Amino acid sequence: MRKIILLLVLLTILFMSSEQTYEQQSLVVELEKWLPGKPLESLLMKLDIPYWGISVSIEERGYYAFVEFLIRKSTHFFSFGLLALLIHAVLPKWKFRKVMAAFLTLLIAITDEIHQSLTAGRTASTQDVMLDMAGAVTFLILLHYSRILKHLACRSIKK
Repeated sequence: MRKIILLLVLLTILFMSSEQTYEQQSLVVELEKWLPGKPLESLLMKLDIPYWGISVSIEERGYYAFVEFLIRKSTHFFSFGLLALLIHAVLPKWKFRKVMAAFLTLLIAITDEIHQSLTAGRTASTQDVMLDMAGAVTFLILLHYSRILKHLACRSIKK
C-alpha cells in the first residue's frame, strides 16, 4: 500500500508541475541567492547542449538560466527514473514487469508533455520524453543489476 501511495504522490507532483507556467517554476532568483559566486562556472562554460535545435550554454543563456536548465533536465531524468521504479514495485511479479514499467512510464511521459502543452507559455517536447525514458530505463537497468549482485552476494555467503 505504501508503494501505491508513493506512486500517487509522485504522479500528483508531476501533474501539478506540468500545469505551472515557466515563470512559476523559475529558479533563477533563488539560484542567484544560493550561488552568488557562480561556482563551477569555468567548468560549465565548456558545456554546449543541443536542445530543440538550439545550443544551450552559459554564453547563450547566462550562468543562472543555464544552471536552471541543467536542474530542470536532471529533474526529468531522476523523477521519471523513480517513477519507473515505483511502477515496477506496484506491478505483479511476472517475466515482463520491467518492460511493462518502462512502457507505462513512456505513456505517462507522453501524457505529461501533452498536459504541459496546454499550459500557457509551455510546450511539449519529444526530447523531454526521451530524457524521461533515459531515466526510466537507466533506473530499471540499475535495479536489474543490483538484484543480480544481491543474488550473487547471498550465494557466496551461503558457501
